[in-house]
Amino acid sequence: MITLVETELGPLPESWVVVELGSLATKISKGSSPRWQGFEYVSAGVLFVRSQNVGWGRMDFTDRAFLSPEFNNQEKRSILENEDILINLVGASIGRVALGNAEIEGANCNQAVGFVRLERHRSLKEFIVYYLLSPKGQQQIFAQQKDIARANLSLLDVRCLKVPVPPCAEAAKITRVLGVVQRAIEQQERLLALTAELKKVLVHTLFTQGLRGEAQKQTEIGSVPESWEQRPLEQNGDVVYGIQAAVASNLKPVGTKILTNKNITLDGKIVLDAVNYFVLRTKRHHETVLKKGDLLFNWRSGSKEHVGKNAYFDLDGEFTHSSFILRIRPTDEVTGKYLFYYLNFLRESGYFVKSQTFSVNAKFNKSAINRLPTYSPGDDERSEIVTTLDA
Repeated sequence: MITLVETELGPLPESWVVVELGSLATKISKGSSPRWQGFEYVSAGVLFVRSQNVGWGRMDFTDRAFLSPEFNNQEKRSILENEDILINLVGASIGRVALGNAEIEGANCNQAVGFVRLERHRSLKEFIVYYLLSPKGQQQIFAQQKDIARANLSLLDVRCLKVPVPPCAEAAKITRVLGVVQRAIEQQERLLALTAELKKVLVHTLFTQGLRGEAQKQTEIGSVPESWEQRPLEQNGDVVYGIQAAVASNLKPVGTKILTNKNITLDGKIVLDAVNYFVLRTKRHHETVLKKGDLLFNWRSGSKEHVGKNAYFDLDGEFTHSSFILRIRPTDEVTGKYLFYYLNFLRESGYFVKSQTFSVNAKFNKSAINRLPTYSPGDDERSEIVTTLDA
């Protein structure tokens, strides 16, 4: 039976101790960013680790940068070692922690990345990484920030982090179990990524080749089956602007929930992590209340990538939408689902970015959406495409 004792980190087995991370480390440091005048990355050389390379528990080198050996020697940078613990110190990814692998041996890092070197057994290093990524560890990391407006951690903050230390054999058993869980999560992430890629290929195939093996014709959106008819989007549904009002600070649940472009993801989902509210006062306001089956089209945003994203509204409760979101009310359910997939296809294929309307105005207003060419097959094939993509 394990006896628990109360510690500053909560109840822990009595054989465990709580120490500051700095007391375990032989070195805590960070890198430095290159002096940009005359500097450029090279295609090969000394690996340069940046914050995007520090994932949740593991290194991510899908995006690599290198320094020339001459530049690296001139700057006299800190050299990373295999099994250093890396932690992001600034920015949106602050608090991400990973155990370095063999790839970082001899590499360098920029000033956004700190590293902790422990002359300890690997299982304890893995245990500390898992702890720092746990809710309690992350809560402690964010509590260390002195400036709430600017997310950053100092090396002193890292040094003062409190960590539990179990006996070595127990740490090894715990990390073995957590390692199995981590590998299962990674496998699931790979499957999800593969599924997403397969769906993109399927969407592209369906909207360029259809289901009947027809000959194709060239159009302003690319190749489509010859029999598909083109008509402006306004003939498939009614398009209206949302409410023009500053709602970013309206966080108290007073009035009606108002969806903005932050509530629509690039893959067409509606997220309610942060919701604003608006009090409907006029007839015009009440006309913007959403119905199930409406489409929400983001026609203007600070990021080109987000212009053209859209979502299919199917939420319970009363919602309205902001002025940067156009509501498209389709003529029927099949048309609505077809338009949802079709508009996502256009955005992912780069149609909106390449459009003259977008390149001049950096937006798609109501008039442009009304005129937007929609290519559609007959009712049966259109229904089959919707059923295939829903599945």
